[in-house]
Amino acid sequence: MNFAGKTAVVTGGSRGLGRAVCRKLAQGGANVVFSYAGNTAAAQETLAELERMGANVRAVQGSVGDSEAVKALMDTAVKEFGRLDILVNNAGITRDGLVMLMKEEDFDAVIDTNLKGTFLCMKAASRIMLRQKYGRIVNLSSVVGLHGNAGQVNYAASKAGVIGMTKSLAKELASKNITVNAVAPGFITTDMTDGLPEAAKSALLASIPMARLGAPEDVAEAVAFLAGDGAGYITGQVLGVDGGMGM
Repeated sequence: MNFAGKTAVVTGGSRGLGRAVCRKLAQGGANVVFSYAGNTAAAQETLAELERMGANVRAVQGSVGDSEAVKALMDTAVKEFGRLDILVNNAGITRDGLVMLMKEEDFDAVIDTNLKGTFLCMKAASRIMLRQKYGRIVNLSSVVGLHGNAGQVNYAASKAGVIGMTKSLAKELASKNITVNAVAPGFITTDMTDGLPEAAKSALLASIPMARLGAPEDVAEAVAFLAGDGAGYITGQVLGVDGGMGM
């Protein structure tokens, strides 16, 4: 995909899914600005990798739940590269636990980052995109936001809320040549899944029709498609990348 001359902001881009998305967009020629919360070492690794690819890249530390940090992130994109064409809302956290044992602060933390953070980033980016009369916003939801999961009431609520915001903002911005879509990953290979016992992995795989975990690159491909010009007539949609779990 050709993203030459375009600028993308990716939240939570220092590792995992975020790093894979940054890599994919950079491969297409995009200027990339990514945020990270606190893992400076991982951010430096992503920065170095994209620079080796020849990409123009900037890393900005800050919480997406903080409106001032979000403003600084978007301002960096415009100041450094002149425009903001693509926003990928990837930053997210988990604080799992059964609802009867879940602490209120754990519920609030997940909502603040996953849901409020997405809202703040969309609000700030849409103002810039409206002036440009062009934009692509891709939000990371989850299969859990569509179907729920025991022990993840807070996470499920945040990711279901992301879908609702995606569809609502898509209706607000559709006539302005700005699309808003969501990607809902299933179980993706991460450091956490690598450490699961074999019995747990077998049970997990049994729930996936394709009988394998997804890779971060699988999600990045879907994000890149929705961020590209070829998806210009697609908005308000949720694309599942889950190996068939949602069937």
